[in-house]
Amino acid sequence: YPEVSGKSAREEAERLRKLASDGADLKTIKDQAKVKPTFKEAAEDWYSRKVAEGLAPKTLRLMRDALDKDMLPAIGSKALESVTRAECTQLQSKIEGRGAWHIAKKARGWMNQIFSLAIAQGKCDLNPASELRHVAKKAPQTQNHPHLHEPELPDFLNALSRSNSMYPTRVAVYMILLTASRPGMVRWAEWSEVDLDEQMWTIPGPKMKKRRDHLVPLPDQLIPLLRNLEEITGRGRYLYPGVKSNAVLSHTTVNAVLSNAGYKGKLTGHGSRHTASTLLREHGWRKDYVEMQLSHVEQGVAGVYNKAQYLKQRQVMMQWYSDYLDALKRGISEQDKEDFAKRVIKG
Repeated sequence: YPEVSGKSAREEAERLRKLASDGADLKTIKDQAKVKPTFKEAAEDWYSRKVAEGLAPKTLRLMRDALDKDMLPAIGSKALESVTRAECTQLQSKIEGRGAWHIAKKARGWMNQIFSLAIAQGKCDLNPASELRHVAKKAPQTQNHPHLHEPELPDFLNALSRSNSMYPTRVAVYMILLTASRPGMVRWAEWSEVDLDEQMWTIPGPKMKKRRDHLVPLPDQLIPLLRNLEEITGRGRYLYPGVKSNAVLSHTTVNAVLSNAGYKGKLTGHGSRHTASTLLREHGWRKDYVEMQLSHVEQGVAGVYNKAQYLKQRQVMMQWYSDYLDALKRGISEQDKEDFAKRVIKG
């Protein structure tokens, strides 16, 4: 009293008397009432639902890392109803403090979802993570991944050809360069997805951000490299298996190859997509072809039914690109440039 009225107390007393008359242990019931759901229990329930929804493996890894490295160590053991806004704000600030701006934004959204789910389940009444966006620090302006322009490519390509990195790693780098694919997609490529005879790599929808299949033409230059690679890793699931506990090639390995070639800070695996996009557009290739190759697909109904759009054009375009890089490497002549200009599909 006054939190509990006399009427409510009498009703609760009557309920307990009935339970006692039925042989229930009132002490056990009282102890159970004291057990309150923790943030960890709510978070694991939320995460299991995300797994059941079939989210992309990359998204699930980000969620799992945010839980294990940030949220659970900070507030995992606390009862849901005892987590404060100040603690949620402090957690967000800690992530921002290490420069992980993307994770900070994601984490506050995920915390919001965890508490919202718990409220809907009757586990708590308040969501202390609901207004974190108002106190979030503004992330610094993003900068483009380091990339190269055409005049810089001959020296780079010759430097790369002298690389003494492990063969699978070098093939991974060439696959990124010659297909303009995301490094993560290449690292997780599976032999079941690659048809060397048809020179096609089909990335299944669950792996893609847009959740739809993406077709990637493989130029002539890649085929012998991949056939040799098949002799090394073809019995396994992945083209580029990792070592020890890593399922596939580490995300740092690709950039390490570029650094060892003398291009640290000048080019990254992801930056090579910017290089390809710029060079192709400068030489007259249609934006639609380039954007589809980069899997920057349009929104809405058109995007849903467009998984193979411009495939034949992109096959020609990426073969042109690989041939052009070869020409740059050996020293391109004015006649070569005229010949390459005639091969561009402009319509």
